[in-house]
Amino acid sequence: MTLTIQIVQFVVIISILVILHEFGHFLPARYFKTKVEKFYLFFDWKFSLFKKKIGETEYGIGWLPLGGYVKIAGMVDESMDTEQLSKPPEPWEFRSKPAWQRLIIMLGGVTVNFFLAWIIYSLMLFSNGDTYIPADSLKYGILVDSVGQQLGLQTGDKILAVDGKKTKKFSDAVLQMILGDEVTVERNGEQIVVPLSDEGKKTVFEQQGRNFVSYRSKPIIEEVTEQTVASKGGMLPGDEIVGVNNQKIEYWDEFREKIGNSSGENIEVKVLRNGKIENLSMKVPEEGAIGVRLNVEDLRVTDTYGFFASIPAGFNKTIKVLTDQVRQFKVIFNAKTEAYKQVKGPIGIVEMMSPTWDWTFFWNFLAMFSVWLAFVNLLPIPALDGGHVMFLLYEIVSGRPPSQKVLETGQIIGFIFLLALMAIIFGNDIWNIVKRFL
Repeated sequence: MTLTIQIVQFVVIISILVILHEFGHFLPARYFKTKVEKFYLFFDWKFSLFKKKIGETEYGIGWLPLGGYVKIAGMVDESMDTEQLSKPPEPWEFRSKPAWQRLIIMLGGVTVNFFLAWIIYSLMLFSNGDTYIPADSLKYGILVDSVGQQLGLQTGDKILAVDGKKTKKFSDAVLQMILGDEVTVERNGEQIVVPLSDEGKKTVFEQQGRNFVSYRSKPIIEEVTEQTVASKGGMLPGDEIVGVNNQKIEYWDEFREKIGNSSGENIEVKVLRNGKIENLSMKVPEEGAIGVRLNVEDLRVTDTYGFFASIPAGFNKTIKVLTDQVRQFKVIFNAKTEAYKQVKGPIGIVEMMSPTWDWTFFWNFLAMFSVWLAFVNLLPIPALDGGHVMFLLYEIVSGRPPSQKVLETGQIIGFIFLLALMAIIFGNDIWNIVKRFL
């Protein structure tokens, strides 16, 4: 059931993004009286699952879920249908329109993607606010595992800046450390600059960034699951763990370590409840979990936004997401980090989906992926929107269009490149699954 929910979320997100992206091309094409022959969700190579012609446009759903397309008459595209291009141009064809109109048509898809993300982020900030853990005011510093230690970090460090810039949110600071070159921390009352080595980042990517750095917090219980060791032992929400087996406990990670090292053993737990010490006894199960959840509310803050304030805030968030995605390429194409091995295709992305239907996650992921789609489509690769834009800008600047042969050759090369890239990404997805069973 979990996998079904993840797949459905992924398909719905991709479908929304593809339809709106292609509508971004369709709308200006129709406005400039350019004939649109097809509007498809997914690719209909050889056959389609559904199709219906309305006016001069055939609308349909293909069987190959790798995106979608609009087929604009008189344009060299992925269909490589050059029969029409061998005839004299018609006034309703793409090639007959002024270069500036063709440029607007080609930029329509990424424009819609950008505005979609902007709208979603603005509405979410207006309705939910922005809840986060501040990076520069963690009361008890950070918590790192062996991977974080390899990066040069230590438990208890307080993050002050990454690459000399302060970060507002802890989650942003973690991302900036992966993308950055150095982090400034406060350690034992001193400011220290820690170089972020490529070798350390390689380990982070090999572990897919799982908890290499977190935040340290007091062991205050937020929730006790019913019918668990903790509930049967008398633990209550609001209890603060202060000792285990007569050893002082100050932080949650210390308590978690004690529990993890006491599988199958009886333990004595001291908790502070309403200003008094209570002594509890319980036996830790073999799996090393007693059924409690940490309270981190004392670390979180929420910024609220009115309707008009949410609009520029949503724009700034969209730009930040776009900027971070551009910066990721620096890491991905760094051979030392081997981050390219962790690039995810459809299979990997499905695994990233929430195991339950979570609307907050859904809209956040939709907005993030919309920005990503806009960025990727603007890359100057023939067969992508950015490739067409590149040729159109050349025409506008030089005053003459590239030859038909150049456009066709570029389209073929770009299409082959994208197919090869997709094959590598799919193969990487499959290999990452296989590795789990080796």
